[in-house]
Amino acid sequence: MSEINYPLGDDLPEVGQAKALNPFVKWVRMPLPFALNHINLWLLRDSLNGVEGWTLVDCGIANQASKEAWEVIFKNELEGLPIVRVIVTHMHPDHIGLSSWLCEKWNVPLWITMTDFLLAKYLISPSGTKAGSVAGGGGAADHFSKHGLTEESDLEKIRARADYFSNMVPSLPPRFRRILDNEDIQIGGRSWKVVVGYGHAPEHASLWCADLNLLISGDMVLPRISTNVSVFDTEPDADPLGLYLSSLERYFDLPEGVLVLPSHGKPFNGLHLRIEQLKQHHADRLEETMAFCSGGPGHARDLVPVMFKRELDLHQLTFAMGEAIAHLNYLWRGGYLLREACSDGILRFSCLKSYP
Repeated sequence: MSEINYPLGDDLPEVGQAKALNPFVKWVRMPLPFALNHINLWLLRDSLNGVEGWTLVDCGIANQASKEAWEVIFKNELEGLPIVRVIVTHMHPDHIGLSSWLCEKWNVPLWITMTDFLLAKYLISPSGTKAGSVAGGGGAADHFSKHGLTEESDLEKIRARADYFSNMVPSLPPRFRRILDNEDIQIGGRSWKVVVGYGHAPEHASLWCADLNLLISGDMVLPRISTNVSVFDTEPDADPLGLYLSSLERYFDLPEGVLVLPSHGKPFNGLHLRIEQLKQHHADRLEETMAFCSGGPGHARDLVPVMFKRELDLHQLTFAMGEAIAHLNYLWRGGYLLREACSDGILRFSCLKSYP
């Protein structure tokens, strides 16, 4: 296949509606209050513990607009059947935010990887809120200041966003059912294999159904944008980019003709090509990073406009900083860059050897 193909074209489900992809899978599209203005969610026809109904994959953020849209879907799109299970691919707010509300409403279990459940629990706790996430909080501000973001007005705004995560994920179910890599989850009498990937989230679960030739890719493989891969204050020496790139290799084991159901964008064919494009995207960014560091010791804040050639608002800047640090850490951990803590407290990187 020489190009990415969108077999459904621009036929998108409206808010409050579900589009049937086949008799067993429905596509729901929820609005998000960001530049990335939607998330795709999936209803899978199921029977669990003798109850006929639907398994829901991912939830949307916890706000009134999402709840109202779900209520319309529950009334009009479930064919008179209940939700019997909620599966969450990973712990980011647009995926897990409404999980508590949904699980309580339908009295059903949450299925998720353990690492992502526990991290989400931490981030909505008082300690986690104080530390913050990549988008806000005191820990994020301190983290970015060490990487050259020294504009005090920006740092103050980042500190003020300590409740960024908990505002969109106000609560979580008190218990969960752990899902594991390579596990076969029976949904509607069909096997959906769990494919765990790393780098974007701690333990992201995609779902692959050979019988239907469908892959619910979550955020691991998106058709038009690259998945955010960031370094956080809680693990400042991490190499999420290395984890992400190695995780992508696993998707080559799936058929090229699989219909990919991503969390953002439209369903598409061309999985292998898209993986190659994503790998090339990061290879290009790594070359830019090496060229930047060859000019002398540099920090992540100055790398951001090299990697992101557009105006960024503060929300976008925090994620861009996380990505810049991820590319620097990948090269530093690989022995291509030297990292030094300078007298002003800022971490700077310089070239040690050519890459790759």
